[in-house]
Amino acid sequence: MRLTVLIGVFGLVALGGCQSVRTTEGGAVGVERKQSMTTLISSVEMDNSAAKAYSGLLAEARKKDRLNRDPAQTERVRAIANRLIPSTSAFRPDAPRWLWEVNVITSDEVNAWCMPGGKIAFYTGLIDKLKVTDDELAAVMGHEIAHALREHGRERASEQIARDLGVSVLSIALGVDLNRQLTQTVLDVTLSLPNSRTHETEADRIGVELAARSGYDPRAAVSLWEKMGKLGGGKPPQWLSTHPATETRIRDLQNYSERVMPLYESASKR
Repeated sequence: MRLTVLIGVFGLVALGGCQSVRTTEGGAVGVERKQSMTTLISSVEMDNSAAKAYSGLLAEARKKDRLNRDPAQTERVRAIANRLIPSTSAFRPDAPRWLWEVNVITSDEVNAWCMPGGKIAFYTGLIDKLKVTDDELAAVMGHEIAHALREHGRERASEQIARDLGVSVLSIALGVDLNRQLTQTVLDVTLSLPNSRTHETEADRIGVELAARSGYDPRAAVSLWEKMGKLGGGKPPQWLSTHPATETRIRDLQNYSERVMPLYESASKR
């Protein structure tokens, strides 16, 4: 029995290797980095787990009467999403056909996120405390959508599995429900674990292009970051604590916003 388990463990380790993938086209901003993904998790599995995790979070918010409490606010967020989503085709032809969902959760937390497959949530704390304009809200949403387009969640899950592969494989051998584990991993990489600087920079650059292509001023990403930097006595929110340094990030956003201004000007004329 022990030998059989060990053979299975080594077999799964071999199958759990990573492969280089290209999740998106480079776009006008030129995001071309090759990514490494574990063969143990497919995009479909990641999306299915995200949908399950998202459904659970919405159910919890609904139970606490925190889901879409302000119809006008919810409509505003969804209207901006409806303009941004078609522009995702510039990076992924399949993305506009994702099963997108957009909801607003009542919370003082200054936060927003987009799970794999297009499951979006905005917290009222971000909208109210920052007093965001539509252009700034589009900057946040474009950034979060970019994480989903680049499959940063799957990439981070791959890294996590690579670190914990022995435990993961042993769990398989012992009959642990991996679907449940993956759902928890989606929650972790979305809500708890900070993005790397590389991921944040990619999301910033793709985000300004999505905004510009959708007719939102990409320069609003700069004013948005300046607002976030003033929260908490000059310190950014905790969820931004590992993001690129403020000055570096603002310079990069200014640079790439200018690059995509022709896209914004063209979209504004339509």
